[in-house]
Amino acid sequence: MIADYCALTPDVLLRPAATDDAAALARAYRRNRDHLRPWEPNRNETFFTTEGQADRLRDMAALRRAGRMMPWVLADGRGEIVGLVNLANIVHNAFRSTNLGYWVDAGHAGKGLATAAVLAVCRDADERLGLHRIEAGTVLTNTASQRVLEKCGFELIGTARNYLHIDGAWRDHLLFQKILNDRPA
Repeated sequence: MIADYCALTPDVLLRPAATDDAAALARAYRRNRDHLRPWEPNRNETFFTTEGQADRLRDMAALRRAGRMMPWVLADGRGEIVGLVNLANIVHNAFRSTNLGYWVDAGHAGKGLATAAVLAVCRDADERLGLHRIEAGTVLTNTASQRVLEKCGFELIGTARNYLHIDGAWRDHLLFQKILNDRPA
């Protein structure tokens, strides 16, 4: 379970996103702009600013207080953001489900951070948030993310045609799910 933070490696922590992460998150998005472009929606220039990230983090904090989102950052020993993990669209009651999204800095890709972060978030979703199921989608060509999901116990459930508007076009996605538990609702 993630309380205040979870050490993913000796020098990278997974912790809840905070509004004072705006400057570091803006730097991370600027640094990873080309790396993330094939997997993300088109972003306006404001998104890459401290002010844009501050607005976004305030929105995330409000959704978190409402129980509808749980955002985390991956922070290195210098306090720089090297990744992000979100549980969005959290639904309770009989569904107890959420959507997972994540990314890791280009300079840290391929080192197991995404896998470690997704595993930690899945544990938290089960143990603290009391969720039953997590869904994740990837652009068809995002094989690295598909490997992360498979390593974390997600199963492929199908293909969604024109699922999200990514990198300037409606893109088909592979959809995955992970059943966390069979506790009653």
